[in-house]
Amino acid sequence: MVDKVYAGAVEALTGVLRDGMTIAAGGFGLCGIPETLIAAIRDSGVRELTLLSNNAGVDGFGLGLLLENRQVRRMVSSYVGENKEFERQYLAGELDIEFNPQGTLAERLRAGGAGIAGFFTRTGAGTSLAQGKEVRDFAGQPHVFETALVADLAIVKAWRGDPFGNLVYRKSARNFNPMVATCARLTIAEVEQIVGPGELDPDHIHTPGIFVQRVIRAVANEKRIEQRTIREAVA
Repeated sequence: MVDKVYAGAVEALTGVLRDGMTIAAGGFGLCGIPETLIAAIRDSGVRELTLLSNNAGVDGFGLGLLLENRQVRRMVSSYVGENKEFERQYLAGELDIEFNPQGTLAERLRAGGAGIAGFFTRTGAGTSLAQGKEVRDFAGQPHVFETALVADLAIVKAWRGDPFGNLVYRKSARNFNPMVATCARLTIAEVEQIVGPGELDPDHIHTPGIFVQRVIRAVANEKRIEQRTIREAVA
């Protein structure tokens, strides 16, 4: 049996991290983010990172930890509006950012995992996002060429996983994790529950183990709510 389970995040990241590498991180806002692995990357002190992630975390949590520790040089993201430190670094010229429409970012990650070099999309045509990119007409409509994204390392969070690296995500925590899991040269998954071989229904597996090289048990599962909105009590 091929057992991909490591003792913890530090062990799984040993020999993987280096300055200047590109890391793709799963999650949407604070939902489905690999909290355990992010903390270990922060503690490693690796720097000059390029992050591929829909969000930049928030101040003091998620990928915001790496930003606060000045470990990030560049981000390829869609929505970054919840992080004041990100805003400060960007406006001060200390951080490079490549903005992507959300669907375009998801497809660039998927293309990277599928071995597709790039694709044309109508999204962003005629805007500043198309500057410097190839534009072609299809059916009378301008389409922008977007390149695939391939990372050195992908970190994802799953609900359940087995020793082979097969993963199951829970509800909305699936979000960007399946695409991120496929787009890197090496993928590490942190899972809340590690089950035995054969315990996962093959029809319910979201990420096949062929895409995952290392698995750890998640020890940080705070699962913060980014913006709590509740209904006022009815008298």
